[in-house]
Amino acid sequence: MSGSTVLIVDDEQSLARSAKAFLADHGYEAEVAVTGEQALDLLATLQPDVVFADVRLPGMSGLDLLRRIRAFDPVIPVIMLTAYGSIEGAVEAVKLGAFDYVKKPVDLEELKLLADRARETRLLKQELSYYRRRATTDVGFEGLVGESRAVQAVLERARQIAALDETPPVLLTGETGTGKGLLARAIHAAGARATKPFIEVNCTALPATLMEAELFGHERGAFTDAKESKPGLVEAAEGGFLFLDEIGDVDLAVQGKLLRVIEERAVRRVGSVRERRVDVRIMAATNRDLERAVGEERFRKDLYFRLAVIVLDVPPLRERGDDVLLLTEHFLRAFNAKYGKVVRELSAAARDLLLSYPWPGNVRELSHVIERAVLWSRGPTLDVEHLSLTRPVGGTDHGDAAKPVDTATLPQREKTMIEQALREAGGNQTKAAQRLGISRDTLRYRLKKFGL
Repeated sequence: MSGSTVLIVDDEQSLARSAKAFLADHGYEAEVAVTGEQALDLLATLQPDVVFADVRLPGMSGLDLLRRIRAFDPVIPVIMLTAYGSIEGAVEAVKLGAFDYVKKPVDLEELKLLADRARETRLLKQELSYYRRRATTDVGFEGLVGESRAVQAVLERARQIAALDETPPVLLTGETGTGKGLLARAIHAAGARATKPFIEVNCTALPATLMEAELFGHERGAFTDAKESKPGLVEAAEGGFLFLDEIGDVDLAVQGKLLRVIEERAVRRVGSVRERRVDVRIMAATNRDLERAVGEERFRKDLYFRLAVIVLDVPPLRERGDDVLLLTEHFLRAFNAKYGKVVRELSAAARDLLLSYPWPGNVRELSHVIERAVLWSRGPTLDVEHLSLTRPVGGTDHGDAAKPVDTATLPQREKTMIEQALREAGGNQTKAAQRLGISRDTLRYRLKKFGL
């Protein structure tokens, strides 16, 4: 506890001396001020970890002192001391940002426990702030690899969005695995809210029965297992961004509440009658055709138009040309470092294969392929057999496996893969799409393309 400092602001000198001695016995360095003005003079030199302040002080009031401390350093926790007749003032102080309040006569043990809790909360906030600042430097547009015209056009628009003070809802569209989540995090990291929360919600992973309580929170007793009140993910994103990944999978009943969050900037917990104001920016992503979903009444039209104020369509990897090789070099560096390998180059045949392969799973699939190849490698060069993307037609000779792929046969191989996945899934298109690592809408497009 050495080095933790407490400032006690109270004109009851006997209480102040007793509190100072008790806290000193428990490892705190404590100082006393009898007025708010004296406390302000001590702030800059003392840099307290915790402040205890009486609500009623001679001269400057405790509430005014709280405001001044919050302006000086909003992270310093301030705990108000209040007599029986000034409870309303203590409650007002909490509304203004006080950490807590304690009633007089003060139990010194309670005072010490509050100091411990306030100090721990401040340390956690400082740690969280550090990691958010570090995330801002680690994740940004510089971490998005690609020089193709299609990608650069998307990145240019994304930078313009990040520069906005008031960010409207943003909808990211594109196939599974194209990097929509990375783009969302880059927009957050490059903007004015970079040090605020970025809360990502995988809408596919949350069952419809849990989605509402997870997003909007609940009050105690709202349902059987609700033993205490709990804020939802919308409230957790206060001041920052809420990223709704695969929003096309959200249940219609929940969509209405999401619309209210966007339009009214307010949320109502499950089981509550009170609305809470929230300051949250919304980004959403989908691999579905939401316009078609609106036409089929599987997605609310009003929510779609509110989300689609700005639409960024992230291109599939097959439309990005030589970006495949740039991404491969990026993944080689990352997985060399991760696994202690020294893979430095690709064979000509491997380069041809990477450029000609259709990449149904997009950048995510490429990452997995390169990770596996680095793990299997035994030297500085990756060849076709390390990639495990194709099998030679008419044989299993390893010499044939190293030959470049004939690009004219790629559509046929793609068709064969789809047919095999459908057979293995018993004709179920959703399961077949999962096996192939693509969205159901993409699979339907392929089926139509190949006349299946």
